[in-house]
Amino acid sequence: MIKPKLYVKEGCPWCEEAEEFLQEKKIDFERIEVRSNKAAFEEMIELSGQTKTPTMDWAGEVLADFGVDELIPFLQKKGVL
Repeated sequence: MIKPKLYVKEGCPWCEEAEEFLQEKKIDFERIEVRSNKAAFEEMIELSGQTKTPTMDWAGEVLADFGVDELIPFLQKKGVL
């Protein structure tokens, strides 16, 4: 299974909620902090067309600027919930 990438900004409450939700559901992901990593920030913008976090890239499917309410159907579509 491809590990999803979760782009976050340190101190972002929506990012923290998304991370906690994924950890509770035992969904493995790669956490990428974009404030301290300019290349990752630019990669996120290229993928999503925007600068807001959290942003998830799962095998080319991108969910940008989301809360847990938007994350749940995305994960259901991926078959992990």
